[in-house]
Amino acid sequence: MADFRLQIYTQEKKAFDDEVTSLVVPGAEGYLGVLAHHAPLLTTLGAGKLTLRIGSKIQEFQLRGGFLEVHANEATILADELVQDG
Repeated sequence: MADFRLQIYTQEKKAFDDEVTSLVVPGAEGYLGVLAHHAPLLTTLGAGKLTLRIGSKIQEFQLRGGFLEVHANEATILADELVQDG
């Protein structure tokens, strides 16, 4: 599978910046998934589990709101609060 760049920012710092294979986020209206070459998108995020896949590895975070922008094979999350699971 193809990868795309994901950057996650909190109010304090850049929390993540790497190539990922997939991303699943809690949108305001339900969960949504992003793969490489996704159509442009700008949406608000709700509270819930953020899951990203890097090759065969999975990382999970707890997200408490924010915004997601997808454009030109890059995704950017501006997170209100982000906590890495386990």
